[in-house]
Amino acid sequence: MRFTMSLFALLLFACGSTHAACVDSVVLVHGNTGSPSDFQATHDLLRQRGYTESQIIAPSWGNAFCAACNDHNGSEEAPVENAIVDALASSCTGKIDVIGHSMGATLAARVIDRIGASGSVNTFIGIAGAFRGLYSCGMYPFNVATTTCGAWGLSIGSPFLNGIAGHRFGAKMYSFKSYADEINCYGGVCLVYGVHTSQIQGETASYTFPYGHYGLLWYTATQQADLL
Repeated sequence: MRFTMSLFALLLFACGSTHAACVDSVVLVHGNTGSPSDFQATHDLLRQRGYTESQIIAPSWGNAFCAACNDHNGSEEAPVENAIVDALASSCTGKIDVIGHSMGATLAARVIDRIGASGSVNTFIGIAGAFRGLYSCGMYPFNVATTTCGAWGLSIGSPFLNGIAGHRFGAKMYSFKSYADEINCYGGVCLVYGVHTSQIQGETASYTFPYGHYGLLWYTATQQADLL
């Protein structure tokens, strides 16, 4: 009887462990001139919560030494697309979650939209993204001398931003924003046509934090993980 009960407990534990391990693979997309290590706090917390290394994919993209050279078209897309495709291929649920920071949020949105993957994304989190454009980039087609602010960049009203506006990037879409964001709130102005630039059209919810542009990523790991 003792052996039977012990065996039952072992099987119950094993089944429970197997079930807990089957989670969406997560893709973490860093910002302009950033690196995968920007998501270190998020990565470490997901590992603590039972995710394996293979379930967390953090691609490196763009020119790390020239912020003004990067946009949302061409070579910047390839590493993110590969990460999303690989995550989908390996996810035991058949779904993935995507978290992007700053330009990585809009780049991830672009890739998801272009390859038609929105139906396979369970949760999309845009952290400090400029989904409605940056005042520092001007109003398209003015003040767009740099690639980052051009037609495939983050000038307000750019063809790129207009092209993804209102599209879905996942079943649930969340934005993390701040009114202390020193990059998205150029000159202290965060709103574009009355809406914070980090908010995603059609989003499930938006969360406001008192942090700067990078603090929004570094200090919200728990909130990120809780939404997955």
